[in-house]
Amino acid sequence: MDVRVNWVEEVMFVAESETGHALILDGPSENGGRNMGMRPMELMALSVGSCSSYDVVTILQKGRQQITSCEANVTAKRADAVPAVFESIHLHFKISGRDLSERLVERAIELSAEKYCSASIMLKNAGVDVTHDFEIVSVEAADE
Repeated sequence: MDVRVNWVEEVMFVAESETGHALILDGPSENGGRNMGMRPMELMALSVGSCSSYDVVTILQKGRQQITSCEANVTAKRADAVPAVFESIHLHFKISGRDLSERLVERAIELSAEKYCSASIMLKNAGVDVTHDFEIVSVEAADE
């Protein structure tokens, strides 16, 4: 993987991926920023949520589950000292669909947590307590 981070001004940066995508990172005004973009640790929490969501959706689709939405709410707690690393991350999945199997949803989340989600597993191996739970929302065909 080959990515770039370019300084713009003050504490604003543009991060560019090797696939040609870009995003802005910036700090709050009290740290010299203008609040024009995400903070690096927000991006890291989003990486865990999006990596795991990707796994859960693709596993459920392969399992022929009729999912209509997947939302992951990520709650991360950081240390009060510098460096303010993550101490814990909790992912709460809200999965909607028709005739969803609770067992298959639970298994998809377990597979992501234990085998597939590189971002989550990397942080867990570094000592971060990563936990998951979920809820299923049944959708009737007429509700779509």
